[in-house]
Amino acid sequence: MGKIEAICISKVRGTQKSTVPKVELKAEWGITTDAHAGKWHRQVSLLALEKITEFRCKGVQVEYGAFGENLVTSGLALRALPVGTLLRSGEVLLEITQIGKECHSHCAIYKTVGDCIMPREGIFARVVQGGELTVGDELHIENRGQKRPYQAAVITLSDKGSNGEREDKSGPAIVERLTQKGYEVVETLLLPDDEAMLKTQLLRLADQRQVDLILTTGGTGFAARDITPEATLAVATKVVPGIAEAMRALSLQITKRAMLSRAVSVIRKRTLIVNLPGSPKACEECLDFILDTLPHGLDLLRGEGGECARQ
Repeated sequence: MGKIEAICISKVRGTQKSTVPKVELKAEWGITTDAHAGKWHRQVSLLALEKITEFRCKGVQVEYGAFGENLVTSGLALRALPVGTLLRSGEVLLEITQIGKECHSHCAIYKTVGDCIMPREGIFARVVQGGELTVGDELHIENRGQKRPYQAAVITLSDKGSNGEREDKSGPAIVERLTQKGYEVVETLLLPDDEAMLKTQLLRLADQRQVDLILTTGGTGFAARDITPEATLAVATKVVPGIAEAMRALSLQITKRAMLSRAVSVIRKRTLIVNLPGSPKACEECLDFILDTLPHGLDLLRGEGGECARQ
């Protein structure tokens, strides 16, 4: 059981938040009076009082809201909670959607002392059910009544596509197929064939958003700018060669050019990353090969799966 120690809001993004005694939260929107409310996944930010106290022990006196947090809580190890965790306080129900964040422009605290705990200790949530929150309210983890849908992200790699010179048809085709299978596609990205940029997004999606599955399309061939397999392997904690091998073997029954694919499949922590071809038709063919088998692997990554042995 945790407790809400402080509530903070700001009227304008990029400014330090100020404490208030209570707020109203709106489902799928956020705190109605806060500038960060909106139709996105980071509607409410939370930071543990214990981490603020540790920071203050460095000799820096910071007020609640200085790190941009909406809710300061005690009694819960927020940073250890996985994405998908439900937090209940009275009528209000929050779902954790991201752990930590990238810091693009350093805040006033960082510029003053050279450190900020929000990027590594803060968590973010969306509002599932709205209601009123008051300082002192209890906050606890709520059990999920049914299995959470698999969450996926789709990344298209294309120099021409990212420059607006070519329509991305592969990405939408993948999204459509995943949606038909019950996946919740939380992000779609269209990137140039840039290894550093792709690695950054793979790390963010796997570590912060903790999606179950990332599918990439494009950049798996012989061209000088085809860097998708290299970027994917660079972030891997485990290699899963069987998926890519199965796609190549089955694709060879359709075209001999399948042997030229350098696509790989890997695991990053609890996220499966699979490279798909660049053409919409080839993407759909490969998805037909693997989609019915992936749930067992995704359940194992979640810690929900059973034995693998056939009976």
